[in-house]
Amino acid sequence: MKISYPLVVLNFKNYGEAIGSRCLKLAKIAEKVSLDTGVTVAVCPNFVDLEKIARSVAIPVLAQHCDPYEPGAFTGSVVAENLREAKVSGSLLNHSEKRLKLSAIAAAVARLKRVGLFSLVCADDVSSAAAASALNPDALAIEPPELIGTGVSVSTARPEVVTKTVASVRKLNKEVHILCGAGVSTPDDVKKAILLGTEGVLLSSAYVKSRDPETLLRKMCEFSLV
Repeated sequence: MKISYPLVVLNFKNYGEAIGSRCLKLAKIAEKVSLDTGVTVAVCPNFVDLEKIARSVAIPVLAQHCDPYEPGAFTGSVVAENLREAKVSGSLLNHSEKRLKLSAIAAAVARLKRVGLFSLVCADDVSSAAAASALNPDALAIEPPELIGTGVSVSTARPEVVTKTVASVRKLNKEVHILCGAGVSTPDDVKKAILLGTEGVLLSSAYVKSRDPETLLRKMCEFSLV
């Protein structure tokens, strides 16, 4: 599944609002909005619903995590080949709720690339974003963990973190795509993130828990086209 920019990534985590039929409903809304606006929207369902969603929508579906192993005796792990067989487009890596050591991130990025899948590495500050960019993932997202789930976007509360990240990463890697995460809740947050030099956003609860997720996402996509 082709991933283009601007990109809006929706992490469903394991919220009750995004399990089973509710997960499929949110993914279908994302698909509709993406097709209507022309903005790429990717969804990250829970692992149980992952393959079902990947086979049900015509937008990129990403795993929430991938382990840095080859297929083998790794009970409870998820390897890149699992994701490829499930028709998934790629995976998040190193989310603040699923941390990896830098060596593991490097190995996971390489494993995903080997099987032709997309990698999106999360970073919690400027230095970790720079380090992640050196691993040549397809994209990275700057997400100060103290703002995740607060409803206060880093693009609004700490715009200097975003601009410093963009500047630092671009000195090392001019190809990696940079997204803005942590607290992204409104269309204006998305617009600010784009104006600060990023190419999209990563968000979760604002969409999953919204009373009107379609209207919210539609406005976010429209505001990403600044």
